[in-house]
Amino acid sequence: MTETTQETKSETQAPEATTSRERRPTRRPGGRFQRRRKFCKFCADKSLKIDHKNPDLLAQFITERYKILPARVTGTCAYHQRQLTTAVKRARVLALLPFTPLHKD
Repeated sequence: MTETTQETKSETQAPEATTSRERRPTRRPGGRFQRRRKFCKFCADKSLKIDHKNPDLLAQFITERYKILPARVTGTCAYHQRQLTTAVKRARVLALLPFTPLHKD
């Protein structure tokens, strides 16, 4: 008897409209591409030293607006990110790096 009652209930209810979201196949988590793991440039290459007197190296870690890039973008470890921040600030005070785009000569 339960089978007949279930059949009659399903027959009496109108079929639900499916949206385009429900019809789409689901994607796999992660997508097609594997993101490359970031690594600390200074830990990998021990010969690289963070120095405020090397503006070419420090320029790789600042934006075009002369802001210091965060570690999550550059991949540097916390230890080297602190050293990098101090070196950039010292280079700015010594006029080796500009503070803003307006200061660039």
